[in-house]
Amino acid sequence: MINMELAFLIITPLIAALLCLTTRSRLLWEWFNLAAFGVVSGLAIWLGIDVAAHGPASAFDGFLRADALSALVIGLTAFVSLVCGVYAVGYFREDVKEGRISMDQLRRYYLLTPVFVSAMLLVPLADNLGVMWVAIESTTLASVLLVTFYNQKTSFEAGWKYIIIGSVGISLALFGTVFTYYSAVGVLGPETHGGMNWSVLVQVAPKLNPQAMRLAFILVLLGYGTKAGLAPMHTWKPDAYAEAPVPSAALLGAGFINCAIYAIIRFDVLAEKTLGHDFPGKLLAGFGVASILVAAPFVLVQRNFRRLLAYSSIDHAGIMVAGLGFGGKLGALGATLHMLYHGVTKPLMFFCAGNVQQQFSTPYFWKVRGVMRTLPWTGALFFMASLAVTGTPPFSIFQSEFSILSAALNTNHSWAAALFLVGVVTIFAGFLLHMSKLSLGKPLHGELQMKECPWKLSAMALVAIPVICFGFFLPGPLYELVRQAAQIIGGAP
Repeated sequence: MINMELAFLIITPLIAALLCLTTRSRLLWEWFNLAAFGVVSGLAIWLGIDVAAHGPASAFDGFLRADALSALVIGLTAFVSLVCGVYAVGYFREDVKEGRISMDQLRRYYLLTPVFVSAMLLVPLADNLGVMWVAIESTTLASVLLVTFYNQKTSFEAGWKYIIIGSVGISLALFGTVFTYYSAVGVLGPETHGGMNWSVLVQVAPKLNPQAMRLAFILVLLGYGTKAGLAPMHTWKPDAYAEAPVPSAALLGAGFINCAIYAIIRFDVLAEKTLGHDFPGKLLAGFGVASILVAAPFVLVQRNFRRLLAYSSIDHAGIMVAGLGFGGKLGALGATLHMLYHGVTKPLMFFCAGNVQQQFSTPYFWKVRGVMRTLPWTGALFFMASLAVTGTPPFSIFQSEFSILSAALNTNHSWAAALFLVGVVTIFAGFLLHMSKLSLGKPLHGELQMKECPWKLSAMALVAIPVICFGFFLPGPLYELVRQAAQIIGGAP
């Protein structure tokens, strides 16, 4: 039965896309997507419970494989897809009503989104590193059309930047994957079955060619780091996040970022078993802290709240990678927890930003004030989400950031810990400055309280519940999944 479960995770969204292709009803498009993402979420929960209790699951002679780390990324992808599907109903109905998009554009969204989600689900399910690369490349091909969705000049500019920078990154990742295979040829032999499978390579990783593995890891970190938005390969993010429809931007910022970090983790485990922690650890810590420091000044001076979310994602990608680089049990656990908490929290930021942009017809801070008076639920949740995403106690991201900072101090990365802390505090100050002005105070033009869409509020509530609850309590099965995923990052097979 597990074989079909793993297959259905990938197939279900593709069926929804096919059904959307054969129909011309907006209502059916909405329900096909919602039903597909609902089924995927159910399967993801089932898979997570099964893997946490019984260990890794595989299907089709090892072509698909899910361990605890895979199940965690699948669960986050399913959660983000479902809440984005709910939010998209209200968001695009408003766009259609205001004449911002045509029905053909709407159909394109409901056709491409499940394809994008299916490719994201294949990333953690593919045991073969080459298939994983193909899956990540497929996400780019689907998502670039979502970035250009509004057919504006700025949208096409963002799309071109995304595809050009992303193509360079994915090419580097391909070379890194090839060099990884080359490093194993002398150990496994060129005809060995499953020679590109991570589960096979991790067993012989101490015997891999160290020179080839060193070059492979550098290329992979640059390649998949581009997809994650690590500095200095991050420049596509602000434009893409600002121009894509809000549900698509949320999928990129809260869903796909985990797939890119996941790919880096898989190669990091191999590199550490081959080279030891020092070489990959220094690279990861360096790129991670640099990303935090690059994001910090842009957060302080940012005028566009959609672009602010992009720099926030650059910061959080850096935090996760820095945790991997600091190493130790705390570093692995902190990076895993941060992946979970960021993936759960960030959609709420995108949804609130989308509500404000649609109601005020602007993404600029200086044109919006007093959101709590005009959109009470959105304003309150936007301010709460800003506190949560910057790691303010008692919200859960504080726990993961504290674990990563502790890992830096425990492993004698004092300077990196100091820079990490400076960057995180600066970003907190920037968010507090911007969001207090946006949410509090008197509306600039005396706007009256506006009606809020039930669909959009439902999606926001679905996200707000775990954001609040995870600050105080993490369910046992989910914690067990996180613990096992952290052990995999630490080198357990």
